[in-house]
Formats: sequence, C-alpha cells, structure tokens
Amino acid sequence: MSKLQRLPASVGNAESTPIAAEKLISGNPTNMLNNMFTNAKENFFCGVWSSTEGKWELNYTEDEFCYIISGKAVITDADGQSETVEAGDAFTISAGFSGSWETIGEVKKFYAIYEE
Repeated sequence: MSKLQRLPASVGNAESTPIAAEKLISGNPTNMLNNMFTNAKENFFCGVWSSTEGKWELNYTEDEFCYIISGKAVITDADGQSETVEAGDAFTISAGFSGSWETIGEVKKFYAIYEE
C-alpha cells in the first residue's frame, strides 16, 4: 500500500556532497543533500539540497524539478544565457543541459530527479 510522505524543508539528515575538483569554477562550496525518497526502480529521487557560495560546471544526465526554498543562484547554459533563481521560483532542468550553477551566498531547494 502506498502512503503520503511529507518532505520537510530541512537538510537535517543531510550528507555532505563535495563538488569534484575538475568541475569547480570558483569558491569552495559545501553542498548538503538530504534525499528523502527513492522509488522501487531507483530512478526517481526527491529531497532537499543546499549549498554555500561557489560556482561549478553542470552536465545533466537526468531531468530535475527544483523549487528554491531560500537564497539565490545563477544558472548559465553553454551558450552563456543566464537565469537568476531565488526563493519561491520553481523550474526544470532537462537531461542534456550543460552550463554552470553559481550559488550567491547560500541556497536551499526541493528537488525531484528522474533518470532513464
């Protein structure tokens, strides 16, 4: 039987997830990941992620839905087009996206990831 699972806006049981040195562009960000749900097929995940200030390269193999809980970030695609996202913004990033993520100060988001 399925049940409703609420996801608190917390990184309480989070794991530190460092940025690989070869992807780091600037800063020394600390990322925290609290994955709160993984489906039976292990291809759908959701939870809360946060980061301190820094900038790194992105190369998405998954589709992701994000909702910014607090803070601000700048996402730039491979063509140099930038979007600023901040608290209250919801957006998706599709598999195949490449570019960069820059956290301004600190940011926290809900995420839902689907992988083929």
